[in-house]
Amino acid sequence: MDISYIINELGEDRDQYFQAIAPPIVQTSNFRVKRVDDLRRLFADEFEGFIYSRGQNPTVSILRKKLAALDGAEDCLVFSSGAAAIFAAVFSQVKTGDHLVSVAGPYTSAQRTFDRILPRFGISTSYVAGNRLADFEEAIRPNTRLIYLESPNSWDFRIQDLGGVASLARSRGIVTVIDNSYCTPLYQRPLDYGIDLSIQTATKYIGGHSDTLGGVLCGSRGLIKGLFEPEYMNIGSGIQPFNAWLLIRGLRTLPARLERISRSTREVLKYLKQAAPVSRVLFPLDPDFPQFELAQKQMKGACGLISFTVRAETRAQIVRFCESLQHILMAVSWGGHESLILPKCASLPDESFDPGNPDHTLLRLYVGLEDPGYLISDLAQAMAKAL
Repeated sequence: MDISYIINELGEDRDQYFQAIAPPIVQTSNFRVKRVDDLRRLFADEFEGFIYSRGQNPTVSILRKKLAALDGAEDCLVFSSGAAAIFAAVFSQVKTGDHLVSVAGPYTSAQRTFDRILPRFGISTSYVAGNRLADFEEAIRPNTRLIYLESPNSWDFRIQDLGGVASLARSRGIVTVIDNSYCTPLYQRPLDYGIDLSIQTATKYIGGHSDTLGGVLCGSRGLIKGLFEPEYMNIGSGIQPFNAWLLIRGLRTLPARLERISRSTREVLKYLKQAAPVSRVLFPLDPDFPQFELAQKQMKGACGLISFTVRAETRAQIVRFCESLQHILMAVSWGGHESLILPKCASLPDESFDPGNPDHTLLRLYVGLEDPGYLISDLAQAMAKAL
């Protein structure tokens, strides 16, 4: 299915809403039903129609069709946040006494779910580096029900062999889930490699404007419908119609924004690799990246996020560098129009800073839609002041 068709036409029936180019926001909590038998049918299977917007809503349905098609999936659900999508994906597949295997250092909400919430229900987690297929083979137990991936992750961009992990899991009857937020379906389609459920935070590239939250969960119709009522409906974590409309709007320009961001990122990457205060640069499609060949195999592109370490003897130097930036904002997240910086040492007190620990001197830069020269000048002047 052509990406231009998906973004501009799929799911949109303009005959139903006055030939409007932009779809309407169906801002309603519930829907009229004319016949009692129709009401009975909807009570039996709310997945198949509109009765209450906690479940299905026409604006959200347009978005679901587009996002599922982009991922090459049979169906998808859209949540109020990426964290909600992670929670539903995991809880839909495990029960008391089960075990799951996760890559080490996943997104904060996933880590908290594994470490703080699942143990309350007698569910355990083993963490693996994930660079080798053997990491997963060695961690699997008889009661392993789920393997959780994040490829690439959002700090050091570690990558897993998606096809290898999917094949291993399938041979053991284990469900695979991946956080695909770094790439979006435009640059990586995990389901094509046999992964069962693909998550992305729509807050980032899908929305694109830093003005709404959302989470996407794509997979087979059976898996998606299976978690619709227990995890999606009962937790009440579905996206609201207005937020879904904002994400539809964001999708219209997604390919153009990713292309622009990718070009700019390459320019900023070149600068960082030759900047004297920078000791190391991490970017998945840089030939110097440790897993470059696997990244090339699995990913059509990479954009926006670059991590780099600096030659700093004190935490104060990194603080001064970040606070000297005039145009690049200090903030979490990524994927919007604005460029961002995030120092990993923000969570450390001064006395705990170790200049020999690369994690302590690591910063993550998100390259937004600004001109790359504008960003490079800002980085250069801040480095000159602090490093």
